[in-house]
Amino acid sequence: MGIVLELRSPSSVDGISIDPEPNWNFDTLVSEINSLEKKLNASSKFPSPFTKTSFRDVPGARRMERNARGFVMRVSEDELESVKDESDDEDHNQSSIVARRFVCDELYLSDSDDELVPEHELYLMHKMVPFEGALYELTNDHQTKVKEEIRIQVSAVESGIMNEIETSRSAIARVEKYRETRKEVERKLDLQYQRKVAEALDGHLTAIQREHELKSQIEERKIRSDAAQEEAKRRGRAIQEEKLRQEKARAEAEMQAKIRAEEAKKEAERKVAEEAAEQKAAEQKAAEEKAAREKAAEISLAGSSGNLNGKTEGTSGKFVRASESALTLEEQRLKRLKELEDMNQTLTTRSNENFSSFERHISRLMRQISGTKDNVTAKATEIVKIFNDPRCPNSISIAAFAKKVVSFCENPSSPYFACSYVILMVTSKFPQAMDVLLAELHKACIYTVPKHIVYSEMAFASKEAYRKAIGFQETEGKIENVDNYLKRTESYMKLYGALVQTEIPNVRNIHGLEEGWAWLARFLNRVPANRVTATALNAFLQMAGFALHRRYKTQFLKILNVAHEHFLAKLRTKQDSSELGPIVMEITSYLDDKKYLQEPEGRSLLSNLLSRDRAPEPDHHESYYQDQYYGSRHYNNWYHQ
Repeated sequence: MGIVLELRSPSSVDGISIDPEPNWNFDTLVSEINSLEKKLNASSKFPSPFTKTSFRDVPGARRMERNARGFVMRVSEDELESVKDESDDEDHNQSSIVARRFVCDELYLSDSDDELVPEHELYLMHKMVPFEGALYELTNDHQTKVKEEIRIQVSAVESGIMNEIETSRSAIARVEKYRETRKEVERKLDLQYQRKVAEALDGHLTAIQREHELKSQIEERKIRSDAAQEEAKRRGRAIQEEKLRQEKARAEAEMQAKIRAEEAKKEAERKVAEEAAEQKAAEQKAAEEKAAREKAAEISLAGSSGNLNGKTEGTSGKFVRASESALTLEEQRLKRLKELEDMNQTLTTRSNENFSSFERHISRLMRQISGTKDNVTAKATEIVKIFNDPRCPNSISIAAFAKKVVSFCENPSSPYFACSYVILMVTSKFPQAMDVLLAELHKACIYTVPKHIVYSEMAFASKEAYRKAIGFQETEGKIENVDNYLKRTESYMKLYGALVQTEIPNVRNIHGLEEGWAWLARFLNRVPANRVTATALNAFLQMAGFALHRRYKTQFLKILNVAHEHFLAKLRTKQDSSELGPIVMEITSYLDDKKYLQEPEGRSLLSNLLSRDRAPEPDHHESYYQDQYYGSRHYNNWYHQ
């Protein structure tokens, strides 16, 4: 049974490799040991106990290969006992050196019976020389000291590291504690600072609130003071306006008294003139007899046409063709217009005031009229405000309104129906304005009466004088041509026709459809058929025919039959048929096509400017007549006389 010892030494000592290479053979190992001895003798820190002069040579030694596990020595038990006996003679120290020849990290003892040990391996170790043991002892001591120093240094380093670690931990603990303490201090300081900031902010906000409350109180006192001042001013203005109104009323009363005195004087003068006129009665008797014969002929014509107006009135003059009632109404209206103009002239002269701004305002409102309900209501309201303005006398406002309406409607593209709505809304508050407006229409167009003036060389010095008498206008010394005159006549008649047919619920039209029916009867009874009268009749029927047919139905159809059989028949017999052709065709088309059954365009107002839907019929739409801001007002005395 063999014992296997596996000895492993440290890899190096003092920078010199001790463990042989794993692949060394025996010769290489011996050579390495010799080289090691030289190095130790040359550089060792310890004194060398001997000096070797020759290298060890082991004769008959076999070269052996070393396995990869390192240096392995295998010794049998017999050889181990032999070696042990031979070493008894040596001293104990030497034995110790031999015993410490190798410092082995691991010891492997094999007691396997099956393992075969080569014979030459049993003789691998030979008896060692004493000086070699000393070398090994010194080397071992040196290694031990080096290891001890390294261990001491490592222990010192470890102790230092542990001390440093403990010191660091202590320092870190102190730092953490300081940081926590600092955080707590800072938190307390922050709370204290925030408390101070909150107190300061609260104080600032309180001061601002007090300042705002003070300003609000000041503003409220100022507003109340301003309101009181405005109220005082308003009351003062109201008092002044009331005084001015009273003064104007007194002035108008004085003017009325003066006018009545002048009328009494004129009445006396008229009586004197009548007495002088009686002397000429004999000369006019023949003319009256002739007029009576003409009247009888007209009565027979009226009887054949169904007695259009109930009776036929006589003419008023040799060259004027009109009914007496129409001439009487015209005279009354023109008289009131003349009185109104005289009054306005007196007021303007006495007050030395210029009222042209009010006239311009009315003219601007008339130009802004369009065919919408809102527009018509707004313009009528504005005009009523002007009539109620105490700064401008009522008579001046009415006269300006009448003139501007007639002037505005001279344009063929004027919205006649919308304008008639405005007229009716205004005259419902100021009825005296209707007569003034009709008087202006009569002055502009005699066919609104209706009446016709016959040309006579005895009555008129020239054709121009005759044309001026029937309404031709003169511009820069030149009389306008017939076409322009016909256009204006058509415009005036369209306005008149639109006015008589306009109806608004709860608003009385003092010149409504009854007056339109009377006008048509008087026109067909007294006015001759010519180009101008045909133009007037056609314009009137286009505007008022629809409403007259709705009101009078079969009676209106009868009067249209008279117009067709008599008026149109006379037109066709005229020699200048080339000029009459267009107007005759228009009237014939109106009658034959029954256009009086169709509502004329623009008669119903639009609900608004952008809507295509028309306003409802006059029987259904809302009433305009509402007393809101402006109350009822006493009319001027001159209207009621």
